[in-house]
Amino acid sequence: MAMLSFERKYRVGGGTLLGGDLFDFWVGPFYVGFFGVTTIFFSFVGIALIMWGAAIGPTWNPWKISIAPPDISYGLTLAPLREGGLWQLITVCALGAFGSWALREVEICRKLGIGLHVPFAFSVAIFAYFSLVVIRPVLLGAWGFGFPYGIISHLDWVSNTGYQYLHFHYNPAHMIAVTFFFTTTLALALHGSLVLSAVNPAPGETVKTPEHENTFFRDTIGYSIGTLGIHRLGLFLALSAAFWSAICIIISGPFWTRGWPEWWTWWLDLPIWR
Repeated sequence: MAMLSFERKYRVGGGTLLGGDLFDFWVGPFYVGFFGVTTIFFSFVGIALIMWGAAIGPTWNPWKISIAPPDISYGLTLAPLREGGLWQLITVCALGAFGSWALREVEICRKLGIGLHVPFAFSVAIFAYFSLVVIRPVLLGAWGFGFPYGIISHLDWVSNTGYQYLHFHYNPAHMIAVTFFFTTTLALALHGSLVLSAVNPAPGETVKTPEHENTFFRDTIGYSIGTLGIHRLGLFLALSAAFWSAICIIISGPFWTRGWPEWWTWWLDLPIWR
């Protein structure tokens, strides 16, 4: 009932970026819009291409199905479908679907009159994917440097890329990304556990308010960021983790070709050791 009463607030016309009123409709609780249509189109075509690739491949085992990028010898040109062309088309469909979904989120935000935080956050995730299948391959001069679409083959690619630069965890951008990932989980654990403890009091006690939550952290660590602040902090930490994870792979190869432990020799060359 609460959702039904709320629908009157968001089922409003306008706010569209393309298509005007032509695609300004809902299917059940889901807003469609022009970019909803393009999302469905790119998703359907991409999945169909994956199924085609699986059909011409050696196995239907979902763990072993793999759509590989073109051989490095093709460079940045279009490859035959069976030799990496499928991977290129699937990548186009994936980017089309992801981009369309983000723009659909923008239209929903415009309808609700709220900020664009959600599509912006999703765009950072799109950037991470885009960096792996477009930015890094273009900088290295061949689509073959993208990762294959498959479960086992993708994990193999990650492992092989890490070993290519010896200890990949010595990558400074990787260190920053991992730090943000773990800090994100810490912040979510602190926030989630605090909320659960406040709304699930001991038998006979009343549900606690945000003032109690703020007091807990002020007494524990000397400062409370507040109810709005913790969500802003969580968003910053999560987006930073995704951003630096993209940076760490972009610089591996195009800007640094040796083992990452060698990068840290600058520390030994500081004049303070002389």
